[in-house]
Amino acid sequence: MATGGGRAFVWQVFPPMPTCRVYGTVAYQDGHLLVLGGCGRAGLPLDTAETLDMASHTWLALAPLPTARAGAAAVVLGKQVLVVGGVDEAQSPVAAVEAFLADEGRWERRATLPQAAMGVATVERDGMVYALGGMGPDTAPQAHVRVYEPRRDCWLSLPSMPTPCYGASTFLHGNKIYVLGGRQGKLPVTAFEAFDLEARTWTRHPSLPSRRAFAGCAMAESSIFSLGGLQQPGPHNFYSRPHFVNTVEMFDLEHGSWTKLPRSLRMRAKRADFVVGALGDHIVAIGGLGNQPCPLGSVEGFSLARRRWEALPAMPTARCSCSSMQAGPRLFAIGGVAQGPSQAVEALCLRDGA
Repeated sequence: MATGGGRAFVWQVFPPMPTCRVYGTVAYQDGHLLVLGGCGRAGLPLDTAETLDMASHTWLALAPLPTARAGAAAVVLGKQVLVVGGVDEAQSPVAAVEAFLADEGRWERRATLPQAAMGVATVERDGMVYALGGMGPDTAPQAHVRVYEPRRDCWLSLPSMPTPCYGASTFLHGNKIYVLGGRQGKLPVTAFEAFDLEARTWTRHPSLPSRRAFAGCAMAESSIFSLGGLQQPGPHNFYSRPHFVNTVEMFDLEHGSWTKLPRSLRMRAKRADFVVGALGDHIVAIGGLGNQPCPLGSVEGFSLARRRWEALPAMPTARCSCSSMQAGPRLFAIGGVAQGPSQAVEALCLRDGA
């Protein structure tokens, strides 16, 4: 599908992972796609680590993770990949932090998180790793904010988030980390807050207009988009049930306000638990779950220039709960759930002259 600027969206299909998995942790380093841990067919966290050489399109097995885990966060620090938190084989949040040394092909343990946590959001800036929120072993959401200093191998405390949560979306813009949504237990959070890295202070922004779980979030052109999800009934609406929506809400960072786009500008498909990202001048929504009995394969993009949703090439393998990552002009959908945990590795690409 052409974008109007001589560029087109196409899918690139890579060899399947040797190990099928969902909730895997992914990282991109020096032309290699790393897939770490996750849950396999048995539903238990894995210690399996594999890497795809993007040049030769071949998979290689790496040394296993010292701590089997699923749903961990990963940050690339030069020749190292730092893996933070997650859930272990006992289904408990973990404090373990481990680094894969790419040049040496081995793992090293690093300073642990002060509190065990799953659903930690991580952001890297200037070689420092910021870890925000999470859920501890007591299932309570955390408001902790820590910064990891690699040279000293230590975590330092920073001012806590105003709203404790886990599984939030984070965006680095200028000298601020924006934290959007997340969950407290099973309930979605509508809070939208920003941490100033220089002043080390928090600012509360207007909350999301609607309460949705498993929504997709992306940032483009100084705007943050919150898409779709599973709409939650209000606290006093006892008769409504959660339902899939195609809602589009946009926050303008310059004006500091949310806009809920009209019905004519909502997504074509109602979906939740999908891959979302920004490719070129499009906000892209890939796969997920909807009202159908199986995962969605449909893909659509919101053109920022034309202000409309457009159908894009469908996923080669329909899935939900994918791990995702953007590397240059590629938006990866990795693993996830088709009929069960998937081995599929595919990327939606924006190519010139296609």
